Amino acid sequence: MDEKDILSLLPYEHPFLFVDELLEVHEEGTKGAFTFEENLDFYKGHFKDNPITPGVILTECCAQIGLVCLGIYLLQEESLSPGNIQIGMSSSEMEFLKPVFPGERVTVVSNKMYYRFHKLKCKVKMFDAQNNLICKGTLAGMLKVKTDE
Repeated sequence: MDEKDILSLLPYEHPFLFVDELLEVHEEGTKGAFTFEENLDFYKGHFKDNPITPGVILTECCAQIGLVCLGIYLLQEESLSPGNIQIGMSSSEMEFLKPVFPGERVTVVSNKMYYRFHKLKCKVKMFDAQNNLICKGTLAGMLKVKTDE
């Protein structure tokens, strides 16, 4: 399974897709990128006259690239198709170090801590275009393939 296959299986679409490009994926982690376009709706009210990307959106971007893309890769031995992957985040602990402004491109790197019984836990880091650390944390979730039974 390659990066394009994984992207085609993501259960998100615009405006809630926060993965532009999956740069690498392997058993131990992922690396991907996303650009926060200036016209995204959440910038209209966060914050007035000084838009900043909300922390919850940064967390979601880290989860989509670092947890979900890796989870799909790890599930590749099962019969995957669009719409049959069930995902639920079970925990998140993030530390935010610098803001992300409209128009910025970020890169997310994840490293698997463990994957067992369909629970995946990862360390994630987000960097800006100058390779400055934006946020970091630990994310965990459950991933399962829905069967017709």
